[in-house]
Amino acid sequence: MRPAVQRVAEALARHGVEAEIREFAESTRTAAEAAAAIGTTVPRIVKSLVFLADDQPILVLASGGNRVDTGKLERLTGKTIRRADAERVRAETGFSIGGVPPVGHPGALPVYVDEDLLQYDVVWAAAGTPYAVFPIAPQRLVEISGGTPVDLKEAR
Repeated sequence: MRPAVQRVAEALARHGVEAEIREFAESTRTAAEAAAAIGTTVPRIVKSLVFLADDQPILVLASGGNRVDTGKLERLTGKTIRRADAERVRAETGFSIGGVPPVGHPGALPVYVDEDLLQYDVVWAAAGTPYAVFPIAPQRLVEISGGTPVDLKEAR
């Protein structure tokens, strides 16, 4: 198990979650790649996205099928929202883009969870690298991340 994946496994264990982390030879960096590797649908993939609210990092756990409406995030936070760059994502979470898990970061981040994830029995989140994922019940994901379920979906 790679060190980043081990950190995620330990963070999950601290939350009482015995997750079955699955590592793949092929990339699970994007929602489509992850869904194909796992054999599930794209909306069941949890995209972990780091945004900056003014300059404060926040984590958004979005359904793989949705685009995040930054206007909705701005109304929720009362701050200007922009995407964090790769360097800032690593600095704030300790993980690279494509492998950012919902837990195991060096510091606590405000977390917003796409309410569309709550319709599923199981969703799949990144486990520290672009090649590792784990299944979790969405309500449990909300609990362990300290997340707030909200409507974040961009209208199509």
